[in-house]
Formats: sequence, structure tokens, C-alpha cells
Amino acid sequence: MTVRVLVVDDHPLYREGLVTVLATLPDSEVVGEADNGEQAVRLAHELAPDVVLMDLHMPVLNGVEATRAITAADPGVAVLVLTMLDGDESVFAALRAGARGYLLKGADRAEIARALESVSQGQVVFSAGIAPRVLAYFSGGGSATATPFPDLTDREREVLDLVARGLTNAEIARRLFVSDKTVRNHVSNVFAKLQVAGRAEAVARARDAGLGA
Repeated sequence: MTVRVLVVDDHPLYREGLVTVLATLPDSEVVGEADNGEQAVRLAHELAPDVVLMDLHMPVLNGVEATRAITAADPGVAVLVLTMLDGDESVFAALRAGARGYLLKGADRAEIARALESVSQGQVVFSAGIAPRVLAYFSGGGSATATPFPDLTDREREVLDLVARGLTNAEIARRLFVSDKTVRNHVSNVFAKLQVAGRAEAVARARDAGLGA
């Protein structure tokens, strides 16, 4: 069976290289390409691929939100994440959004080929460095999600949680008994560390990680 693949990545050279690699695989066919999450959602609906090979850090709509939209619209489409992001927050956000697999960029041709075949058949696949953390989480023996966004300080995580709850900077300042400027600095640091463009994207990432509830 030929696996029909939609390739989603915002880096043209990497995407072109990936398409070239997939073209050499005997059992895969690239049916489309997208350079942002919004386009990925639209093309997934139009082309009905078997697998969407999805990067996470993308403009317009990030890969987690695109994955959620695609799998909600058609659970039969398998999303296989292929990204440089290897942190627990990214991994578990993608899984909660409905991804069936998670590979790290640097995976070789054989690994990608096996993963495409597996997820197209309903199986779940992880890179070697990701699998132990996922198993530990689901067995209850690990702490994969104990501390979301480990790059953030405790105060930055607290500020992000309040942002996700819908509080303005001024309201956060009053809640934490600090100045508006201090809150603005924390928010800027959070955006930079999470690599998000603004408040809406930060809120989405926070809620994926269980903050703001």
C-alpha cells in the first residue's frame, strides 16, 4: 500500500530535502506541501492524506494547533511529528493534540520510512530518545509533565499561568504585588523562551501544558 503524505515545514530547504527523500521510498507518495499550520489544515481537508508529516514550530498556526484541528476533523488522518523540539512540553502537547508519532529531525531515511508505515496502520511511534519518557509517563513512574516549561523560572511560569487565565498585565501585577514593568519583563521573557509571537499563542501553549485551568 502506498502511503500518501502531506509534508508540513516552514523551512523551504529542509522541506524540499524531505520531499526528495520521500520520493525515493517505494511505498510513499508526497501529495502536498505546506509551510504553515493554517495551510496544513486546509490541505489535509482537501487532499485527505494518510499521514501528515508535521513540524511544530511554524508561523500563522503552530504544529500542535494544526494537529488538533486535523485530527478533530478527520481522526483517520495520522499526524507524525518531525521536529527539532525534544522537550517534554512539546512532546506531550503534540500527543494530547492527537499526534500518533514523534520523531526528531536527524532521523534517517529508514526511520522515517518505518514511522510512516507504522502510523498509517494505526500504530504509535517515537524516536528512541522520546520513547522512555512517554512510557514512564503512561506507567505513572515518571515525572514527564511534573514541571511544564522547564526553561521558565518559577515566577515566569506563575505569570504564564495567570496570562492563560485571562488576566491582564495590570491584574497580574496587583495579584503578585509587583510593578506593571516587572510583569511586562516577565511576559517578554516567557514569549522569548517559548518562541511565541504573542499572547494568544502563549495562552495556547500554556493550556496544552495544563496551565490556566
